[in-house]
Amino acid sequence: MPLRLTVILLVAAVLVVPLRSQVNPQKASPPYGAPSGNPEDEARARLEKDMEKRRNLARQEQINRDSDKLLQLATELKSYVDRSNENVLSMEVVKKAEEIEKYAHSVKEKMKTAP
Repeated sequence: MPLRLTVILLVAAVLVVPLRSQVNPQKASPPYGAPSGNPEDEARARLEKDMEKRRNLARQEQINRDSDKLLQLATELKSYVDRSNENVLSMEVVKKAEEIEKYAHSVKEKMKTAP
């Protein structure tokens, strides 16, 4: 009798498990970033990717402009320092140094946000 009961329980378990999984089927969602098959989702993903690419290009152009400005300011600062002597510190030198600091900080922050 115990063998018969074991077989019945085993058969019941084999039959119940597949039925239980059919009662509450879960819809598997695609992994993040993977196309879901929905045309609207795919279009949105392409649009977001395109917008991100444009933001990155604009950020890179701004970094290039700021770097060019930094080079120009550093060159001007060098010429002001060369024209001054040890007893005279021009306000122009201080202003140029502050501008350089501002642009250097701007470039640094933009580079930190790089993807």
